[in-house]
Amino acid sequence: MPMSTLYDAIHSRRDVRAEFTGEPIAEDALLRILGAAHAAPSVGHSQPWDFVLVRDHDLRGRFVEHVRTEREVFAASLEGERAETFSRIKVEGVLESSLGIAVTYDASRGGPAVLGRHAIADAGLYSTCLAIQNLWLAATAEGIGVGWVSFYREQFLADLLHVPAGVRPIAWLCIGPVSELRTTPDLERHGWRRKRPLEQAIHLDRYGALD
Repeated sequence: MPMSTLYDAIHSRRDVRAEFTGEPIAEDALLRILGAAHAAPSVGHSQPWDFVLVRDHDLRGRFVEHVRTEREVFAASLEGERAETFSRIKVEGVLESSLGIAVTYDASRGGPAVLGRHAIADAGLYSTCLAIQNLWLAATAEGIGVGWVSFYREQFLADLLHVPAGVRPIAWLCIGPVSELRTTPDLERHGWRRKRPLEQAIHLDRYGALD
């Protein structure tokens, strides 16, 4: 069901992995979601992002095998309780979701002189992340789930999707209708990490000064 306010979407947003239904996304809803992403602010109005919509089952299958390999690499670095906890966590919904969206970052977009980026080289990357956040919140408002897959190597994904040299794949987003949005994030629910209170993140004038 669509969310009624921005705050509803912010606090209801979840990183979805296991709840995708596989049903198609209505084309008008998908265009609204992508439109929201494209409306994000960007350094120098460079709009350095692109969205690769991945529907092909073979491409998604090759990607998910790579993700599983990287999961095994990470799992091998864990021991004891941490390893046991991680074994219960699903890290992706690549095949279960309706669609994959690979979001890329082109540092040359808007160049050669990108207004506002001369002192902060990563400002364009931050802009792309803002587009991803817009996409995620718009999807949530539409009742659509999103899951960000981070268990992959950039070069593998660039090669898989024929991303040009100099353009970085920043995210693979699994997106589609869901059976539900969990009230508690998966990593908290499975005991991997708890959310810290807001007051611990607020500083006054200088880092570390709380009052």
